[in-house]
Amino acid sequence: MATYVVSDIHGEYDLFAGLLEKIRLKEDDSLYILGDILDRGPYPIRTLLKVMEMPNAICLAGNHELMAIECLEFLMTEITEKSIEELDEKMVDNLLTWQYNGGRTTIQEFCALDRKMQRLVIDFLKDFYIYEEMTVNDRDYLLVHAGLGGFYPGKEIEQYSLEELIWSRAEYDIQYYEDIYVVTGHTPTQGIIGNPRPGYIFKKFNHIAIDCGCYRPDGRLAAVCLDTGEEFYFSDDQ
Repeated sequence: MATYVVSDIHGEYDLFAGLLEKIRLKEDDSLYILGDILDRGPYPIRTLLKVMEMPNAICLAGNHELMAIECLEFLMTEITEKSIEELDEKMVDNLLTWQYNGGRTTIQEFCALDRKMQRLVIDFLKDFYIYEEMTVNDRDYLLVHAGLGGFYPGKEIEQYSLEELIWSRAEYDIQYYEDIYVVTGHTPTQGIIGNPRPGYIFKKFNHIAIDCGCYRPDGRLAAVCLDTGEEFYFSDDQ
């Protein structure tokens, strides 16, 4: 029984399948996915449907899931003169923001599903966790998509807003906690200042950053085993 963490798959189904094969995930293992399964890559919904079939996968919400949830139910509505007239400014802004951030492939695949499967997808996304606290081998971990926005010592996890946990980028140059390791995605490790290994898992100041920019030309999909610290990678050239 082992605990693995992956993040920011971004519709790269082939990379996800390859990484799972490399990990050799067993039925009694747990795979935590720290959000951003959707958008950017070619097969976001196909990837999500794969995750939905995995009883040992535990999903946390990323900002791309939040953008999708705000728009997917609208995409299920029949386009009529009335529905267009009732389209408010906020929904238009949500749709434009989502498109700008890579939602096109998610929209295409979602619209190709039948109504029953569309509803199952939406309901599945709405059940994603916001964060997860756990202990593995006597070491405490906090799993969250982005970071701890507005951090100050003593701030309880329940005091953080959705924006602070899912949109605000982690501050990798400070240590949040002395005795808790914070595992995050959201920020590709190519963008962490001072990272000696851009595109690989970053570990410093009790941070474990695992978004290795798999949708980028210099990126790869990464996972870490919390039990052993072992790192796993899969990229297009494998």
